[in-house]
Amino acid sequence: MKIIDQLLISDEPSVKYRTRILLLKENPDSANNLKLREEIRNSSRVRKLLSHRNPSGKSAPYDKPYHKWFGAHWVLVHLAELFYPAGDKSLFPLRDQVYDIWLSDYMLNSEDCTDKKSAYGTVAVPVINGRYRRCASQQGNALFATLTLRIEDERSETLKNLLLKWQWPDGGWNCDKNPDARKSSFTESLIPLRALAYCLKKCHEGKVKNAVKNAAEIFLGRNLFKKIRDGKIINPEFLKLHYPCYWHYDILFGLKVMAEAGFIKDSRCSEALDILESKRLKSGGWKTGSKYYKISKYDGFKPELNFERVDWSSKQKSDFNEWITTDALYVLSESGRIKI
Repeated sequence: MKIIDQLLISDEPSVKYRTRILLLKENPDSANNLKLREEIRNSSRVRKLLSHRNPSGKSAPYDKPYHKWFGAHWVLVHLAELFYPAGDKSLFPLRDQVYDIWLSDYMLNSEDCTDKKSAYGTVAVPVINGRYRRCASQQGNALFATLTLRIEDERSETLKNLLLKWQWPDGGWNCDKNPDARKSSFTESLIPLRALAYCLKKCHEGKVKNAVKNAAEIFLGRNLFKKIRDGKIINPEFLKLHYPCYWHYDILFGLKVMAEAGFIKDSRCSEALDILESKRLKSGGWKTGSKYYKISKYDGFKPELNFERVDWSSKQKSDFNEWITTDALYVLSESGRIKI
């Protein structure tokens, strides 16, 4: 397909690597693809993402690793999505920044609470009506990124166990401190599902397999974007395409995780796949529907909220976004809707 040829000559080595591995199913350990991963390591995008490390290797802001979107947490997530070379020990300080915050005493302890006031006042994970109220996307992204980059250590097991412990009866996760909340959140459930699906490829544990299956039902039972009650769209933003999604949700991100976790051929993905196909441009690619980030005006470090160090728009003169396009083609290929 012509679009594949365009992706293979991208200025971004990560786009070329994604195309070769996810779409053309090439051997990731071939000499050419190993060389391409080194190009990713040395790319201007990666250098910029890692440009604010101190001599000890930690990334600024040093005391706020979750800062949107500058912090070490997001740097690791980006590197994982870019297929940065695995096993790089220079990333250990960033990993430690992230693990330290998501495995703090607050996260490791819990406290029964009766209302919002007591939940917000506790110094532990609040439990209301038997449900843990945690933004599990944070631990989920930390686990996904460190596993993908192969920089995990024994603490990743603790992250996994926390996600299993915090899972709600309906299969997902939620940080809503309203005592009446009974249903899991899309935005807090997709990333833990993704992380546990990656764990399952290594550990093959029955409890992880069940957790992944139950979490997938949160999305599949709603056709990835519809309310069960009346079939209406949960959130119009879900139908727009974004890159990166960060902790947000859209149908492409949902479909991508369904593909990674092995659920993409479930018939309940069909309607979301139809919508994704309908958004395809004549060029063969897909464009950005909305953005969750702004580009910083500062060359030096200034941690503005929701500002990025890098621009995720495509540099080439095209009407499509390369990151969204590779993800969309991957999803459609895995679903059997297109052949590459």
